[in-house]
Amino acid sequence: MSLFSKKVDFENKNDHIPCDVCYKGKQTRLPFPSSDSKAKGCFDLIYCDIWGAYSVESLCGAHYFVTIVDDASRGTWVYLMKYKSEASKLIVNFCVMVKTQLNLNIKVIRSENGKEFTSNSMKQFYWSVC
Repeated sequence: MSLFSKKVDFENKNDHIPCDVCYKGKQTRLPFPSSDSKAKGCFDLIYCDIWGAYSVESLCGAHYFVTIVDDASRGTWVYLMKYKSEASKLIVNFCVMVKTQLNLNIKVIRSENGKEFTSNSMKQFYWSVC
């Protein structure tokens, strides 16, 4: 039997039981339902996430990057970082930039609750701007 002669059944008979492909992809839960809700205004809600570490560094020596996405406009900012610990300062600087350049306050910052976003210094910053 050749590799390509095996029939693959992609139809999932039961929507609540993951198919064989899902198990092979190590999917451990069902996907989140899609949502049509969006923030009403720009910078009412932003999402932050850290990506990396990458084995190949960028030309500036970065192994990580942080993304900031505005929920209302879907505007996205990407900042390169050599170290994960730089994320806190970049988030603070981004909030200050939004305030000084656009005269807007960021109302909610949503993240995966990594240490860079939940440290004591960041908690103090969140309280100071609210």
